Amino acid sequence: MSTSEMNPGRGETCDVCIVGAGIVGLNALYVASRYLSSDQKVILVDRHPRAGGMWVDAYPYVRLHQPHPLFTAGDIKWTIGKERSYLATKSEILEHFQHCMRVIGQRVRVEEYFGFDYRSHEETSGGVRITCAGPDGTPFVITATKLIKAFGTNVVPLEPLQVSSNRMRSVSPNYCDVRADDMAASDAPVWIIGGGKTAMDTAAALITASPGREVNLVAGPGTVFINRDRILPRGARRWWGGGMPNRLFIDIARHFDGTNEPEVQDWLLRTAGLAVTPHPNNFFAGLLSESEQRTIREGLNTVVMDHLEDAVDRNGSVELRFRSGNSTETTAGSWLVNCTGYLLHTSTPYEPYVSPSGSVLSIQTRSATFGFLSFAGYFLTHLMFRDKLRELPLYAVDGDDLRTKTATAAAVTYGALTLHLYNLSLIYDALGPSVFLRCGLDFDRWYPMHRRLGDTAHFVRTHHHDQDHNRRTLDTLRDRFDARCGPIV
Repeated sequence: MSTSEMNPGRGETCDVCIVGAGIVGLNALYVASRYLSSDQKVILVDRHPRAGGMWVDAYPYVRLHQPHPLFTAGDIKWTIGKERSYLATKSEILEHFQHCMRVIGQRVRVEEYFGFDYRSHEETSGGVRITCAGPDGTPFVITATKLIKAFGTNVVPLEPLQVSSNRMRSVSPNYCDVRADDMAASDAPVWIIGGGKTAMDTAAALITASPGREVNLVAGPGTVFINRDRILPRGARRWWGGGMPNRLFIDIARHFDGTNEPEVQDWLLRTAGLAVTPHPNNFFAGLLSESEQRTIREGLNTVVMDHLEDAVDRNGSVELRFRSGNSTETTAGSWLVNCTGYLLHTSTPYEPYVSPSGSVLSIQTRSATFGFLSFAGYFLTHLMFRDKLRELPLYAVDGDDLRTKTATAAAVTYGALTLHLYNLSLIYDALGPSVFLRCGLDFDRWYPMHRRLGDTAHFVRTHHHDQDHNRRTLDTLRDRFDARCGPIV
C-alpha cells in the first residue's frame, strides 16, 4: 500500500515495524519476510519520499564502489542487465531498491509510510508503541509486536562550508552537480575539501567532464583505499586471480592489535591498497581502482595535505588558510566543494542495539555490531526472529564516541573490521552456514563457487582462534580510548 492511500490521522497495528528504508532496512525487511506468513503485516516508515535511504539524497554523479550484484537485499538479483563489474549509478540503485520492494511484497504484506518521521517509541505489555509524524506534522501511532530501527549511519546531505570570503563560491555535492550548470560554465579553479570517497568521486567527475581545468585537493591526512582490481578482479581473473575480500579483512584484523594502526596502514598500502595522496593516514574501507587513481592523480593541479580553516578575501584574491598555519592564494571566483564526509554530522543519543525485552532492534553507530551496518540489518534480524538477539554475547562499539577520541579514522575502521569478524564468528555458530549462504552482501560472492568454498573452509577452520585475538583487540581499543565497547549487559 502506498503512502498516498494512508490516512495519517489514524493509528495502525502490525507484526513488525521497520523504520528506515535504506540498505539496512531493506535487508531487515527481506529477513523478516522469511519468517512471517503472507497474511502478516510489516509497516515500513521512512522520512524520504521513496525507498533508498541515503541514496535518495546522494550527489547525482555517485556510483557504487563495489560491483552492483554485491549491493542488494538478501539474495535478490539485479535486473539491469549490465556486465557483472558494472558500478551502478544513483538512478539504477534507486530502481533496484524498488525492485527489492516488489520482490519482498510477494512474500509478505508491506505497508509503506514514506515521508513519515520517527519520533519515539515505548515498550508495552502488548508490544511496542511507535510515534511518528506525517508529512504535515500530524502525529501517527503504530503498535507493533517487533520494532526494527534501521537508522544505519543516519546520513544527511552535506551543506556548503561557511567561509569568510565573499569572492569564493562554496558549494556541496548534494546541492550542486559539479559537471553541470554554473560550475560547468565557469573555468575558475576548484578546491575539493576532503580526501575520502566523496572527494575522489568529485575529483574524477570534474577531471573527466572538464579536462585541463584547474582542480585542487585539500586532503587532510589523506586516505588509503582498498584496490578494487586486487580484491574484485574483472573477467577471467575471478577464476584464478585476485585476493578474496574476506581473507583480506581477516588478515587486516590479524595484523591489528588495537594500538598499531600506522603499521597496519603501511602493510595494507603495500599489499592491497591504493592512495591518491602521499603518506595517507585515514582509512574508511572504501574501494578505488587503479584507473581511477591514475585519472585523479594526473588531473589534479595541487594536493594540499592539510585541513582548511577558512577562506579570506585579500588584495583582490582569496587566501585559503589551513590548520597548520600555512596558506595559499587562489583567484576570486574559485569554487570550494565540501567533500569532508558524512560521519559525525548528526548527533544521536546512545541506545543499545537490543532492548531488554528483545522486542526492539536498533541498528545505528552508537552501539554498532558490524563494520558494515547493512550486515547488521541481515544478521541481527535473523537473531531477533530466532530469539537469540539477547542471549548471544555480541560486542557493541559506540562508534560515534570512538571517532571523537581518535586522531584519524584508521583505528576506528580497523576496529570496525575486527568487530565485524568477531561477531560474525559468534553468529556463524548460532545460525549455521545456510543463513550465510543467502547473504548477497558478501563480497566473496564475486568469485566462482569453488573459490568461495575454499575461503569458507578457511573461515570455519580458523574463526574460533581468531575470535580470541579479535576480542583482545576490541578490549584494547576500549581501554585505550575509554570508549563503550563490549557485550550489552
